[in-house]
Amino acid sequence: MAHNVLISGAGIAGSVLAYWLAQRGFNPTVVEKRSHLRQTGGHAVDLAGVSIEVIERMGILPAVSGAHVRHDRMVFNQRHGRPIEMPRLTATIADRHVEIQRDDLTEILHAAAAPHAEYIFGDTITAITDGSGAVTVEFENSARRTFDLVIGADGLHSRVRRLVFGPEDTYRHDLGAYLSVYSYPNTAGLGSEVVGYFDSGRAAFTYPVDDGRLARALLLFRGAPSGDLRDPGRQTRAVRDAFADIEGQLPFPIAELHESEDFYFDSISQIRMDTWSKGRVTLVGDAAHSPGPAVGGGTAMAVLGAYVLGGELALAGDDHAAAFANTERVLAPAVAQSRKVGPSSLRQLVPANRLAAWLTPRTLRLLTRLPRRVSLALFSLQGSDTSKLDDFSSERLPVG
Repeated sequence: MAHNVLISGAGIAGSVLAYWLAQRGFNPTVVEKRSHLRQTGGHAVDLAGVSIEVIERMGILPAVSGAHVRHDRMVFNQRHGRPIEMPRLTATIADRHVEIQRDDLTEILHAAAAPHAEYIFGDTITAITDGSGAVTVEFENSARRTFDLVIGADGLHSRVRRLVFGPEDTYRHDLGAYLSVYSYPNTAGLGSEVVGYFDSGRAAFTYPVDDGRLARALLLFRGAPSGDLRDPGRQTRAVRDAFADIEGQLPFPIAELHESEDFYFDSISQIRMDTWSKGRVTLVGDAAHSPGPAVGGGTAMAVLGAYVLGGELALAGDDHAAAFANTERVLAPAVAQSRKVGPSSLRQLVPANRLAAWLTPRTLRLLTRLPRRVSLALFSLQGSDTSKLDDFSSERLPVG
């Protein structure tokens, strides 16, 4: 069995994989480019269906559930008229569902995996040489090391993918929209509500975080901003330009993005690969098959993918090629579904015109008023996950 495994990325997929590999007799090492685990910022993420089952089998469901975001109302501002208020839609998504801040989930997963894995912070992979029986890895700050396998769990802009599979542009497919997230002082006194605003080609949301002294803004918009969007100045300008004409109607001060310490900006893109394995190297989570940030259920897919990969590696013994191939085969239907969900969710979150912007909050309010069995059935018909962990081959493995 290939025992020594290097995982690039201490995020959600990386720590779930490290946990399950350790449970099944491997020696995982996790390298993370950040100097510390917690990164202020980021948006809330959703866990439902099989991803909840994985979390439960790790013994951390109480901790994850206890850290869920506590927003019980949604309020949508309008151009004219009174705001539209409604309960949260959480109960209509799935029978078991947890919404949690990404950083809170990352910390809980790290706490579960860290006693069983080596974590190296403040370092990154610079070169990967795949030999006949091992992989030689060079690091920016650490000495060269050799591993049996290398797994990229390093997100949408994966360095492992770039080093082994080639340029990101080969695999990244933009969905035609952008996402920005930043925190700002909660001077408006937001409580347990999420406040939103829909307009043609754009949407904005805000909610309190942590102890309530800060709030977080999440903005989505369509268009093609000019210039090099890798430049932070151009990123903030692109967001400001996209919302400047409706700034007075937004539920938060957009000017605060220039002062924010956790400003985030990216295109909403999918990663589409015919295979995400090559030799002794494979990818997991967003690095392999990102369905699109904030729109495609990437967090749940990362949890499931890491669980399946860990199980298949244990089942395959020394045949890592079979494990990689089986992982891709088992996950293929879920990956295909997540790719469909991303564009569909984006159409709903970012209305195409003023009429759609007017209809969206009213449609959401209608869903909250339907009998629960009806709303659950509607989400199921739209492709929500109704499978069980028993459907995946890793279920054949003993746990612990």
